[in-house]
Amino acid sequence: MSGDRTTHEHLIVRVDTSTRMAGPLLVSPDCSRTAYVYQAGDQQVVVVDDVEGQAYDGIGADSLIFSPDSKKVAYVALAGQKPYVVVDGRPGAQHDAIIAGTLMFSPDSRKVAYVARSGQSQYVVVDEHYERLYDAVANLVFSPDSRRTAYAAIYGDQQMVVIDGVESSKYDGVADGSILFSPDSQRLAYATIMGNVQFVVLDGSEGKSYDGLGAGNLVFSPDSRRVAYVAGSGELQFVVVDGVEGRRYKGIAPEGLTFGPDSRRTAYAAISADDRQVVVLDGQSGPSYDSTAGIIFSPDSLRTAHVGIIGNSQTVVVDGEGGRSYEGILEGSCVFSPNSRRVAYAAGSDNDLFVVVDGVEGHHYEGIFHGGCVFSPDSEKLAYIAGVEDKVLVVVNQNEGYHYFSVLGGSGRSIIFDSVDSFHYIATKAEGDKMGVYVVRETFH
Repeated sequence: MSGDRTTHEHLIVRVDTSTRMAGPLLVSPDCSRTAYVYQAGDQQVVVVDDVEGQAYDGIGADSLIFSPDSKKVAYVALAGQKPYVVVDGRPGAQHDAIIAGTLMFSPDSRKVAYVARSGQSQYVVVDEHYERLYDAVANLVFSPDSRRTAYAAIYGDQQMVVIDGVESSKYDGVADGSILFSPDSQRLAYATIMGNVQFVVLDGSEGKSYDGLGAGNLVFSPDSRRVAYVAGSGELQFVVVDGVEGRRYKGIAPEGLTFGPDSRRTAYAAISADDRQVVVLDGQSGPSYDSTAGIIFSPDSLRTAHVGIIGNSQTVVVDGEGGRSYEGILEGSCVFSPNSRRVAYAAGSDNDLFVVVDGVEGHHYEGIFHGGCVFSPDSEKLAYIAGVEDKVLVVVNQNEGYHYFSVLGGSGRSIIFDSVDSFHYIATKAEGDKMGVYVVRETFH
């Protein structure tokens, strides 16, 4: 390792690998804390930063979560036959059941919400305040400012959206996962089903009816002023932006519709009549490929990148121009630098992977892991996690760091830059029959 790079390790916890961990090691969003569940005889215990909590008859599977600010921990605990939510060691009220996967913090980390069951009815609980009972509840979401909630409720053979405790009109169905607050929290959109047609409800007003709506393709622009979604008529699909229908295609790729950071530009992947895919940028179709993936805008919205696949070859297409072809491009690895001038991605084959920065290949490794590539705030440094033999290391501008057993991530991030010259991550070491978990802080001089 270069003398220009110094490393400081701070021990968080040593996990006894001989104990029965009842789930994975959870990393906080800021990559500075950890939590896990272990089996203590017939009971289970949550350990947060080496501090053991109370023993319970059980901990809800996959219920352990950190708050977005990484300061709080919550989980579902079982005492006897009834569960309750525990937040920072403080238990809430018991319920007949707590619906798996519904426990969440608000974006500001101040509130906790979940869906519970009483008898055959379900209800939303926000900070221990009970809302109305329904036959079923789904898709609970907070607004970005944490002041509002919305969810789909089923009552008899009808469904509705409950917004801040107020019920919408009733429909035959509310599309799963479609409830969406705008970034400024002032607007709400969702997709509904009525008979044989579907339509988007925006700010309480019902839009035009279509034969179908594309799953996962309802989006607000970053400035909250614009809305786009995928709709279908007959056997064709198209994108609707601000109520204006775009060109019809054989299909629109799921979850690919996006606005640029400036809220003016749009991009999505479409399937043409010959079953090939094109990226449609601001309504204009680009070159065709067997398939495409991962459309992104640069931070200044002036540039775009995506993966284009032809046969067994994959290439990253930047500003409409394809680069060198590789056997594979690591999914989700393509990133622009903060100043929008640089592009990086991971490429290669199963055991021969490398990072390409501005068209130049870096060192080859046995693995490149998710959670990189990460540019520094000044766009001068690129960090990523690589694997060699049975160890992993963090590489910064081709400068290799210490070898560890693993590098862990929280909320999709594994490496966090604290300044232009410093960053941190969580790494593990095998230490006899224990696993040491460390916050590793590194600085360039």
